[in-house]
Amino acid sequence: MLDKLFGWGKKKPEPEPSILFGRYSDNNKPVAKVNRWTEADNLFKEKKYPESLDAFFEYLIDDTVSNVVYERNGAEGRFEFYQGSKIVRGRFNNEQVVAEVTLAKMPQPSVPVMRRLLEMNFSLYYSRFALDNDRLCMRFDSDIEAATPSKLYYGLKELSTKADKQDDLLVQDFAILEKTDTEHIAEVPPHEKEVKYEYLQKWIRQTLDAIAGLDADKFSGGISYMLLTLGYRLDYLVCPEGKLLNELEKIAGIYFKKDERPVVEKNRDMIEAFKNILAKPKEEIFSYLFRSRYTFSIVAPQNHKAVADSIHGANQNMIWYRDNNYHFIATQVTEYGISYCQYSYSLPRLISELFLLYMQVNYSDYFKALGFKENYADTAKNTFNTNAIMEKIKEIQDKWKGKYPNADFKIQNLRFDNLVNFDQTFTTEIEFLNMEV
Repeated sequence: MLDKLFGWGKKKPEPEPSILFGRYSDNNKPVAKVNRWTEADNLFKEKKYPESLDAFFEYLIDDTVSNVVYERNGAEGRFEFYQGSKIVRGRFNNEQVVAEVTLAKMPQPSVPVMRRLLEMNFSLYYSRFALDNDRLCMRFDSDIEAATPSKLYYGLKELSTKADKQDDLLVQDFAILEKTDTEHIAEVPPHEKEVKYEYLQKWIRQTLDAIAGLDADKFSGGISYMLLTLGYRLDYLVCPEGKLLNELEKIAGIYFKKDERPVVEKNRDMIEAFKNILAKPKEEIFSYLFRSRYTFSIVAPQNHKAVADSIHGANQNMIWYRDNNYHFIATQVTEYGISYCQYSYSLPRLISELFLLYMQVNYSDYFKALGFKENYADTAKNTFNTNAIMEKIKEIQDKWKGKYPNADFKIQNLRFDNLVNFDQTFTTEIEFLNMEV
């Protein structure tokens, strides 16, 4: 009894695996970092350029991932920062700021490669592709007197995000190119790769099997929801890089492309794209799984109304499937509402942490296979660890109360009778959060 009252018999929880999920978000700067941006802007207006750069790069540093190296000596200095599989290296003096990133080695000149880069140059605003002997790279530069914090931010973001996307695609599309400057990339442990491959296969098969039993015309909307949700789930939980990430982005693009094609045709093309992923050899999938550090988010922040509208729309569309006993489709429709936001927007970390908990409840077997100790649910048996779920929600709220004092997630509104109702009530609470800072 005393053990229960005072917790004497409790063991300290074991640390969870150090695995990150989803896309990097830079929409979570603490107040001190945000203040440094303002200081950088004011210092630039006062023509204190080195001091402005000090403040700017301090703003970019994410202390949780050690993503930036910055050194200055007088008016001169150097910097490095990570963006996925690439390292951007730069320098500055009292005249210029220059940054460069290596994409690949090109031992021999190639007309097809140069044509591809020339075409892509037209879409760039701040940076450009370049060739330094046999080294294919991207460059950004600016006179120090024109290097405002905004120009630096958007210029370096364009440089690094485009380079991170294109390096793998170029090497895979052109056999003449060779990978280079990838020594900083951390390998994913073999067990984690095996689990991610197993569940990538499992989730694709599960969704395609569910679709195979439906009328393609009558259920075209539900099928679209399932396919898009599948793509967003793989992006978030498997975290692929390179060509596989690009293929998942193309699948979403099939549906959202503004053309006159009927939804049934778009669904058919998305299904074929998932079948192509399913057919890839394990070794190829493994090559797209590695650890990366980031400095810039590839998507932009949105106000909470956009998140709320997405959740509300999906939950309204879920009702018919729930009431007609299509429970699997109902869970996928609800998942779409919040996972679309996680995929498309740079979310506040409060929302991202609640979304991670949502996924840990819905896919508890996956997290268990990865080595996570806390078990929030057993969806096969339709049971929930209600105390653990509520404690985690409270922990997340307490953690972010200083920044979002009015974000009140009402745990008493959650339903634990089945997964459909849990998902609907959980996401509805996110919908109605007051996210004013």
